Amino acid sequence: MLKHRGFPGRLPSTDFQFVIRRANPKGVTPLAARKRFADRRAPDRRADEAFLGALIAHFGEEPFERGNLDAGRLSWLFGREVVPAQEDFDPASYDALLRVDMRAAQASFPQLFDGSSEFAFDTWEE
Repeated sequence: MLKHRGFPGRLPSTDFQFVIRRANPKGVTPLAARKRFADRRAPDRRADEAFLGALIAHFGEEPFERGNLDAGRLSWLFGREVVPAQEDFDPASYDALLRVDMRAAQASFPQLFDGSSEFAFDTWEE
């Protein structure tokens, strides 16, 4: 499992994790698109925004390996802002390639692109 060095481990001052420390000994947690309803709690929406901002800051539009990125957090964005980057995509593989769909990201999280978000991708430290 690839460990993404320099990627934030969690949302600052919260327990919303962005990466895992080690591979799951019971098997890889598969990615599955989760529905985001309009009445989601503000902290959950904030965590999605911060995670997407970190993905854009770290990878941009380039394909990236899933590696140690948290499956639960990825699943909130999967199928919309984060999409498979390969045809034979395996949702239960740490080696699966993903990419950020910038159009969908800008439509869902415009504050990341207009600079009004504290998590705008240009504000993350390298």
